[in-house]
Amino acid sequence: MTKGVVVTPHRIASEAGAQVMRDGGNAIDAAIAANAVLCVVYPHMTSVGGDLMAIVWAAGARAPIGLIGAGRSGELATINAVRSRGHDAMPERGILTVTVPGTVEAWGRLLERFGTLGLGAVLEPAAILARDGYVITPQLADFLKAAAELLGKESAAQKLYPPMEPGMVLRNPDLAAVLAGIGRGGISGFYRGEVAAAIVAAISRRDGLVTARDLAAHRSHWVEPISTGYRDLTVYELPPPTQGLAALAMIARINQLSGEELAPGPAFVERFKRIRDACYPLRDRYITDPEFSVTPVEPFLDPTYAIAGGAGLREGGDTVYLCAADEHGNLVSLIQSVAFDFGSGIVAEDTGMLLQNRGSYFSLDPAHVNRLEPRKRTMHTLIPAMAARDGRPWAIFGTMGGDGQPQLQSQVLVNLVDLGLEPTEAVARPRVRVQAGGMRTSIEADYPGAGELGRSGRGFELMPSRHHSFGHAHAILIDGPAAWRAGADPRSDGSVEFAP
Repeated sequence: MTKGVVVTPHRIASEAGAQVMRDGGNAIDAAIAANAVLCVVYPHMTSVGGDLMAIVWAAGARAPIGLIGAGRSGELATINAVRSRGHDAMPERGILTVTVPGTVEAWGRLLERFGTLGLGAVLEPAAILARDGYVITPQLADFLKAAAELLGKESAAQKLYPPMEPGMVLRNPDLAAVLAGIGRGGISGFYRGEVAAAIVAAISRRDGLVTARDLAAHRSHWVEPISTGYRDLTVYELPPPTQGLAALAMIARINQLSGEELAPGPAFVERFKRIRDACYPLRDRYITDPEFSVTPVEPFLDPTYAIAGGAGLREGGDTVYLCAADEHGNLVSLIQSVAFDFGSGIVAEDTGMLLQNRGSYFSLDPAHVNRLEPRKRTMHTLIPAMAARDGRPWAIFGTMGGDGQPQLQSQVLVNLVDLGLEPTEAVARPRVRVQAGGMRTSIEADYPGAGELGRSGRGFELMPSRHHSFGHAHAILIDGPAAWRAGADPRSDGSVEFAP
């Protein structure tokens, strides 16, 4: 009997998760093991210094539960503090964008509630890879070259992540030590011990806004997922501060379209853009930390509701999405990120760890709902998803892609449900993406009718097929207690790994 299945954007991470299940772990153990490996082998997409969101449907549970592992801004983070350092808008990179890392605490909370193995067992594969090294993929090599200027501004980052060629081996002994330390002593040392001291020293040295008190106070939050109907399914997303409501808004509006209207081609692209343009202004007007402002749900889920305005968020956002299921019936949809590629561009000395630039999503407009304030969680792009039919889980899915995730997720859902595609094809099919501001729509070159749209002169741009900017989407369909169909996105270095 198969013990489970793991799908991630890197084959080594998928294999690590599957091995954890072979060794007696469940889907949650496997997901965290795979996630930790991705923090080592996919530094352009994620880091131990990033944030984590998850939806878990535990074996025997009647509904899923969500975990918001989003770090807050520092206690020194004010609009005046950023403006006094010479910025009229929130910077995209650098020390002022660094927020508290949420990932490690989220690992601890997930394992405490659902895991069967300890942190030591699930983090060991990642620690070994960081110590002994791993082979650079062509994709990572391309990102290292493209980020040479950013990483070259910081000596620790430049030393750890110089331009490299595919096939070369990269080692990160400092990160190996951090992971091994978490495995031995738990999460406390990361937030209140030696690692915390190293993170705070790196931030203080650069005149940042996060303090030791901020790290020590960090906590994840269990939440009830939000949902909407799609055909005969219930689709689950995470509530604010994530953009889960934006995903549900798009899904609710696509649900109004007939099967014929969903056929891939220029007509669908036009409809899809109109739907996106109706939903994203709602996100940008309303979504922020719910402890600072309550987001109204009705405008998002009412397909007739629309407001004027563009969506001006930035187009960055490099992330890892993974999913796992086990023979007991446990399911996990997990997404984790350092925000933009290589995050802030800063490696905290003696940790081997990139710090995230999640704070770049805050606004310096005092009237904006997502304005920068001390110890606040910004509107967050990370959104894992699940779908159920008749009260039973049917699909786990999600994708990286920054603020484009609602668009990319909804296209995968259409592929699975309306086009009836197998997961492997559903995540591989060419996609479209309306870029920030709504003035430019990117289309993969092999999308039906892409040439016609590209020649129209109306803001459509053709992109190479299977380009990473269209997300690394993965999906698992649940056919029974231990029967699954799964697909890994060919835009990534990923794979589907079963644990026999």
